[in-house]
Amino acid sequence: MSSSQFDFLRPYLRGWFIIAGAMIMGYLLAAKYLNYTTPTYESTAKIKLADHNEGIANSNLFKNLDVFANTQKIQAEIELIKSHTIIKKALEKVPFETVLTRKGNLKNTELFNDAPLMVSKLQIEEKFLDKPFLLEIKDTNRLIITNPQGITQEANTNDTIKTDNSIFVVALNKELLRKRPDLHINDQYWVVFLSEERLIAEIQKNLDVSSVDKDVPVIRISYKSSNPEKAALFSNVLAQTYIEDYIQTKYSAANITSQFLDARIHEISSKLVGSEAAILDYRKQENITNIQQETETDLRKIAQMKVQQTNLKMSLDAIKELETYMEKGQDNFLDLAPNFEAFTDLLSTELIKKIKELQAEKKDLLLEYTPKHEKVIAIDQKIKDISSYFHESIKNTRKNLQSKYDNLVYDIEEAEKVFVRVPEKEKVMTQLNREFEIFQQSYNFLNQKKIEADIAKAAKVAFHRIITPAEISTVPISPNRIIIKGVSVILGLLGGIILIFLIHSLRAKVNDVSSIESRSMIPLIAAVPKLKNQTEKERFFLTTLTQWQVKKMLPPQGIINFTGYHPSEGAAFIAQQTIQSLIRQGRKILTVEFGENTAAADYYTLNTLNEQHTSMVIDAAKMSFKTTEAIQENIQQQSKNFDRTIISNSNFGAPYTLALMAIAQLNVVCIDTRLTSAKRINEVDLLKEEYALPAVHFALNRVGYHPSFLKETVQTVIGLFHCIKKNTTQK
Repeated sequence: MSSSQFDFLRPYLRGWFIIAGAMIMGYLLAAKYLNYTTPTYESTAKIKLADHNEGIANSNLFKNLDVFANTQKIQAEIELIKSHTIIKKALEKVPFETVLTRKGNLKNTELFNDAPLMVSKLQIEEKFLDKPFLLEIKDTNRLIITNPQGITQEANTNDTIKTDNSIFVVALNKELLRKRPDLHINDQYWVVFLSEERLIAEIQKNLDVSSVDKDVPVIRISYKSSNPEKAALFSNVLAQTYIEDYIQTKYSAANITSQFLDARIHEISSKLVGSEAAILDYRKQENITNIQQETETDLRKIAQMKVQQTNLKMSLDAIKELETYMEKGQDNFLDLAPNFEAFTDLLSTELIKKIKELQAEKKDLLLEYTPKHEKVIAIDQKIKDISSYFHESIKNTRKNLQSKYDNLVYDIEEAEKVFVRVPEKEKVMTQLNREFEIFQQSYNFLNQKKIEADIAKAAKVAFHRIITPAEISTVPISPNRIIIKGVSVILGLLGGIILIFLIHSLRAKVNDVSSIESRSMIPLIAAVPKLKNQTEKERFFLTTLTQWQVKKMLPPQGIINFTGYHPSEGAAFIAQQTIQSLIRQGRKILTVEFGENTAAADYYTLNTLNEQHTSMVIDAAKMSFKTTEAIQENIQQQSKNFDRTIISNSNFGAPYTLALMAIAQLNVVCIDTRLTSAKRINEVDLLKEEYALPAVHFALNRVGYHPSFLKETVQTVIGLFHCIKKNTTQK
């Protein structure tokens, strides 16, 4: 990477002292500004909100305590802290409504606990609120007061001061003065009595309430003030006020709830007593002990009776069937005897046995006697009597069973009548019991909540707590001295760079070789550095001349023309050094230059300086009487007598400059890095194209020369001044 790529940095390196001066100036201005600006201090307090999901607050008791103040989101708590209500309560605890400021020429300093005066307002008119009173302490006992309307009055310290309808007291802070006897008292002070609206607005402007993290129930309360004690005091007071307000709100809610529950408990108690009386009256009216047990008992009784009824029915049916059967076969009782299984009692069994015995005895008699025999007839009569008795016994049994069955049916019907009103009784009892249960549950619930509310009212505690109290800050948050000074130095640096850039841009000089190469296709024939002594000059131009000769840029008897825009750009210097180098090589040289030649008959004279050097001096005034062709032909004719002809041409813009360039075999346009404007390069291009000038080359003078930037800046400013003065004169 060539050094030419960093050439754009050279102006800034040369003007380093301007950049350094701008940086120092920026630093000094910042330091001066910081001396007169009012610093702002910030203090921060942190509150941890109660977490109802864990810890003590998660217990059932404390959950119930906070039933009346439901868990809020963190953002809602932040808005509550910033609300007018909380801020107003906090302001009642801090002496912020009166602002005392020490007056200075350039800076006013707010006083708080370090104030030598204490101003207490008793009554302030509304028109004087938020407006400054001027206090001037002449000595420790006398002061001059100027109200906002400009009315001045004198008073003593510790006296009550009345201006219009406003009354306040100005007293010395004796406690502070005892601690600091060197404290300056005699001075001018501003006193402002702030209105409530203005004070709250000021608090809200300087107050910042935010959460540490959206998932962490910790709130940060930050307050900014020009007085560090005020910042710390208000942050702590606001945090404490928020917690106290939380407790007071919870207590008020619990108290109101307790009173409400008392009224409701009394009301529900009356309804509960009435419900109990209604149940008792209905039970007495309907003779109800226990409907369910009574119903179950009656159902079991009816079931037993129906079982008896079924048994009687079966027995009755059997007796009826037996009776019918016997009536049909009463003449043949012995054949019917096997069907008497319905009678299983001992008497019937004995009768059957007796009949069987008589029947067996009859059979035995019939073996001996005829049926007409009296013994047989006697046995038949006995059998007949027993069977009649048995038949009558069956009939009586049937009647008895029928009577029992009829009575049992009646008893069942009467027992079943009891269940006709059971649904209605159950319905009424259910309604009465339901109403009683509702009142009883309400009564129990209200009593439980009453106990909880009384506990909440008695326990004046909060689970919010201040985990980090605000402390008095010793370092202001603004202005940030390091940043301001650093930024001022950087701005000074930028300002110096911009100033150098503007000066460099306004000058718009050639500066270096790259400026020519980037703007023109005309080749550079020589880059002449700043040569300090004669030896360096001879060595450099000998080398340059040798390069020209090698490149065959110097034809025999050729004409070399050196031209520039200004005499100080180096055309005469380069031409002179070229002549000296050619003479040292033994060349016979003719130099053409302009000068006064009033005594000569022609427009020029030839002066032989030595054997190798002849000078042709042309009078520019007399050239005007000659044609261009004649002048060109004359110089060309003279050049044939010499090895080389060197023309030290007039500057661009002169009448015959281009004419002399037209006859040269080598045209060297000399420009200077510190003096030639960059636009001149393009002008040379245009002249070459327009006038078809032969073999035009650039020679750059003072390459790599970087003089004092301060000197150049002064020269540029002086040049601009002369230019403005010239334009003003012309106008």
